[in-house]
Amino acid sequence: MVALPINLISTTNRMPIIRSLGPYNDSKGNVIIFDGPAVDVTINFKGSNNVLKVNSAARINFLEVAFDSDNGALEIGSCNIMKKGLLAHIRVGLDSSVKIGNNVTCTSRCMISAVERSHITIGDECMISSSNEIKTDDSHPIFDVTTGKRINMPRDIAMGSHVWLARRAVVLGGATIGDGSVIGYGAIVKGRIPNNCIAAGVPARVVKRNIAWERPHLSLVKPHYKPDASFVEKSDYWNLTEDSDDF
Repeated sequence: MVALPINLISTTNRMPIIRSLGPYNDSKGNVIIFDGPAVDVTINFKGSNNVLKVNSAARINFLEVAFDSDNGALEIGSCNIMKKGLLAHIRVGLDSSVKIGNNVTCTSRCMISAVERSHITIGDECMISSSNEIKTDDSHPIFDVTTGKRINMPRDIAMGSHVWLARRAVVLGGATIGDGSVIGYGAIVKGRIPNNCIAAGVPARVVKRNIAWERPHLSLVKPHYKPDASFVEKSDYWNLTEDSDDF
């Protein structure tokens, strides 16, 4: 791996900021692994031993990443489907990681944050709408005044594959979402949501089970009338919702 040309790197208080996605390494052990065509990005390495790995087939429409400390990891899959791709602000803190699967798309810029040894995984084929946030943390600490202990420590997030986050849906620390599910408009997910269901509300609760969704837009993709499943090509995510007393 070789360092990027100097004109593609700027510095802020001696911290390297990468402006074009390409192979990179520096004296602090920060690494970018990518062998696709150059893409305009903003990658800020503030610490050491951070790794950004991007699939060579990834479609990056916007990417801004802050590695705020040491030992962070960000992996991005192919993210290239239906001429759409990834638009995201991503923050990776100390000993933390974010992993984004293949064919994940965003309608507008999504905010993703994992800090303080927390981890986010987003499966394949996920569809993220507009004004969405996926955060393990609350950005600022909250303490119990009698004990002085933190009461809002970050918690891991696990989103399955083929999950649809509707506009303004937010996924917070401790959330898990099963494959094939839909998170409704403005919902806030903090707990466990099973597969193939619709969850809505604050906090999000399951409102419909045994559902499946597909990407073709109702108006933009022919046929313009889709009254049943015979009018779309079925994905591999048509399953019954698992039974559990937890939901």
